[in-house]
Amino acid sequence: MTPLISKKVAAAINAQIGLEFLASHQYEAIAAWFKLEGLPRLKAHFSKQAAEERDHAHRFISYLLDAGMELALPAIPAPQCRFKSAEEAAQLALDHELQVTDSIKALLNLAEKENDHFTQNSLQWFINEQLEEVSSADELLQIISRAGDAGLLFVEHYLATKLEADGDDKD
Repeated sequence: MTPLISKKVAAAINAQIGLEFLASHQYEAIAAWFKLEGLPRLKAHFSKQAAEERDHAHRFISYLLDAGMELALPAIPAPQCRFKSAEEAAQLALDHELQVTDSIKALLNLAEKENDHFTQNSLQWFINEQLEEVSSADELLQIISRAGDAGLLFVEHYLATKLEADGDDKD
């Protein structure tokens, strides 16, 4: 197959795939920590986020292969598994979402520079998704911060109510 994107863009997409898998691993670690803290709704929330990040990585993989480029998965560092507080865990989640967002924006800038319309078009879905992801992570951090460690059961109730309202109460 004739490659449809440049090697520079393909290398950046491969790096992005690594970031998406790192985000997924980090969310799994956060979910596990919340499970050990006896907070099942926070655990379920972060487990769902982990699955979404894996899906994002798979979208990038499919795009890369459809564009006729090779997959070159980068090594990813181990996630942080211990936290001093729920707020620290939620802050780390937000920080990861911001890092992924910055990377996607840089990828879009590179695609524009390379005059790569295929990648520019493909990235629009990710741009919209990241707006939602950052907003959601920031909102959860604010709620956890306001509740404090003593109020985490209120956060659990908030998430349970939100899941029911979204029709996604599976855990």
